[in-house]
Amino acid sequence: MPHSLTLITTIAASLGLALILGLIAHRLKLPVLVGYLLAGVILGPATPGFVADIELSRQLAEIGVILLMFGVGLHFSLDDLLAVRRIAVPGAILQIAVATALGVGVATLWGWSLGAGLVFGLALSVASTVVLLRALEQRNALKSVNGQIAVGWLVVEDLAMVLVLVLLPPLAGWLGGDTSGSMVGASDPDLLITLLVTFGKVAVFIALMLVVGKRVFPWLLWHVASTHSKELFILSVIAVAVGIAYGSAMLFGVSFALGAFFAGMVMRESHLSHRAAQESLPLRDAFSVLFFVSVGMLFDPDIVMQQPLRVLAVVAIIVMGKSLAAFLLVLAFRYPLNTALTVSASLAQIGEFSFILTALGVSLGLLPVEGQNLILAGALISITLNPLVFQMIEPIQAWIRSRSQLARMLERTVDPLAELPMTVASSSVTGHVVLIGYGRVGQRIGESLAEQGLPLVVAEQNREVVERLRKHGIHAVAGDAAEPAVLIQAHIARASMLVIAIPDTLQARSMIETARMLNPQIEIVIRTHNDEEAALLRNEGMGTVFLGEHELALSMTRHILEKIAAK
Repeated sequence: MPHSLTLITTIAASLGLALILGLIAHRLKLPVLVGYLLAGVILGPATPGFVADIELSRQLAEIGVILLMFGVGLHFSLDDLLAVRRIAVPGAILQIAVATALGVGVATLWGWSLGAGLVFGLALSVASTVVLLRALEQRNALKSVNGQIAVGWLVVEDLAMVLVLVLLPPLAGWLGGDTSGSMVGASDPDLLITLLVTFGKVAVFIALMLVVGKRVFPWLLWHVASTHSKELFILSVIAVAVGIAYGSAMLFGVSFALGAFFAGMVMRESHLSHRAAQESLPLRDAFSVLFFVSVGMLFDPDIVMQQPLRVLAVVAIIVMGKSLAAFLLVLAFRYPLNTALTVSASLAQIGEFSFILTALGVSLGLLPVEGQNLILAGALISITLNPLVFQMIEPIQAWIRSRSQLARMLERTVDPLAELPMTVASSSVTGHVVLIGYGRVGQRIGESLAEQGLPLVVAEQNREVVERLRKHGIHAVAGDAAEPAVLIQAHIARASMLVIAIPDTLQARSMIETARMLNPQIEIVIRTHNDEEAALLRNEGMGTVFLGEHELALSMTRHILEKIAAK
């Protein structure tokens, strides 16, 4: 029976070429997303040769968006966000405002409408969670304080973009978009009523998900898991993701992205959520590839030759403008220079939400096709440059600290959390333990020492943790302990032991050098993640080294107590 092979051809060509170019990008030490986007450019109509079916690719991309946002929802942790909320929430909102203003400014200079400038600026303001997570994982920084702040910052950006996706369609007519095929437009008698109806639908959907979905879907997942069928389990996860996304769009007028995000959030309530995330990952990754390939198909490479200055302006906003804004904001919140540089590097690219917002802006007649091409060009270039930006963190940090008195002053402003209160008794900072880091490992160690009544000073970069510790009567200073000033404030010269509970080996070496210079007799205990680093630290005589996490905390605590008891 004769039949069309368009779908199979499109999928085969997309995945095959994405694999080849992804491997090449990986060999060149570039993010594989660059390879996927270039595969789309080659398969698109703007380049000679085979042209994939654009319409089919868009539908496949929609599935990619659904599964991508479902994955974001599965990993969205309100607790992780709350831990860094005081810097992530205001910081992300202000940075989005600055980047959007820059986008609106250049769009106005180019003669675009307010609606076009707004979509353009918002698309440039939000970074790629996928690119960030992979960059932090490669540097073993995902669980560090800097990594948590960067991830929390991007979670706030993602939530803000979800809100934008909800608001943009009803506001399209008012912003000058083409709403001829929509129920909402500039001719609506009352825009406020339209917005209230939209928010009402979204509120009903969210209420159903949080009240009903939170109970039904985890129960469904448990019931399917009890069959011990892996196929049925994966099928139930994907069916829930796609089904909720489709139902939310058809019944409540909510975007596929928002529906899928809440599907992941309610699924996270199940104790099987980790398994759901793990076993659905291959399918999510495959369709995510199709999403990025589809985005690449929309890109016209001629824009780079025809409008090089505009492309440079876009890249400058992404890599320099919003990163500089984030850098100054983090310093304004009195976080260390290293944190400011890490967050800035994390934001120096754009990704999946930018593409979703761009496609929506074009479909609503708000964003011109030229704007879409400029955003895609900015994405390709910024994602390609991002590894280089991360590699520049340490040289830039060293250069700033060696040449800029102002930068050093910014790090050590009059900050009540950066030094111990004058009321701290001398006995509390003599023969004490200096504990670096108060994460999962550090917290277990600190609580055990506190229960034993042993003197303790914690050095921690997360200012909210420092505030909480002081409220509970535990002495703590805020700052990067790789800086000598922080260890000096922790009275390292009079301490009996330095306990490094963070996994960053490079920072640990710097702390140990400072500690031994100020206190040659100090006992040192270090944690690390792998045998290779542990062997290297032991050979260099850095101190007593422990591996792991949960068992590590118990072992380190036992060792610390034994050493203190022996003195």
